[in-house]
Amino acid sequence: MPARIRLVLLGVLTLVIGLTIFFPARVAYHWFAPPTLKLGGIEGTVWSGSAREGMANGVYLRDLHWRNRPWQLLSGKLGYAIAANPVSGFVEGNVAISITGSVVVTDFVGSLSLESLQQAIGVPGLRGNLSVRIEQLRLENGLPVVAIGTIEVADLVAPFVHRASIGGYKADFLAQDTGIVASIEDTDGVVDLAGSLVLSNDRTYSFVALIAAKAATPADIRQQLHFLGSANDRGQYELRLEGEL
Repeated sequence: MPARIRLVLLGVLTLVIGLTIFFPARVAYHWFAPPTLKLGGIEGTVWSGSAREGMANGVYLRDLHWRNRPWQLLSGKLGYAIAANPVSGFVEGNVAISITGSVVVTDFVGSLSLESLQQAIGVPGLRGNLSVRIEQLRLENGLPVVAIGTIEVADLVAPFVHRASIGGYKADFLAQDTGIVASIEDTDGVVDLAGSLVLSNDRTYSFVALIAAKAATPADIRQQLHFLGSANDRGQYELRLEGEL
């Protein structure tokens, strides 16, 4: 190959690499961001940058930071380490997007209020302190197909159940071949609760739990338990919810 051609190719390659490495995050956002993502005060590049504030699927975040994980490209994924602050608390973890569109979240930890998630959850008046530790979460077409980790909520207030706090609850998620399974129990709830949630690969879900009153259970919640039918010999009522996402 003549030296002149080699120099031209080297120059083109250098230009492409330079444009890629220093590609402004603001330009990439305007070109490629989905409508559910709104960012303001964008600085840096697509490889390492920040945003002053943003809204993702109805969740408001501040002080967003991202850093590319280039070794993910070897497996055909675009990976980032991300961190942000919701209204109160923090979230941080790793996100990888494959060429097929699947999203994998790993080593994700966070602490935030349920109030900051009200628009995303769609349950008005829901309050409490949420703690999240996710080892792995994989989404296919927006549906979780793998979930391993723990979610805890403290001082939960659910107006459709009771006006004051109904205590704390925990869900431990495990992955199985047929879908996602989570064991759910109270940590210091006003009722004794133990149940399981199953999310199958065909988008169906079922939640089955046994609930019993405690000494501190408010009178109105005791009354609601009677609507679940007859209690067993241990004073437990069965709650069963099933449906399709």
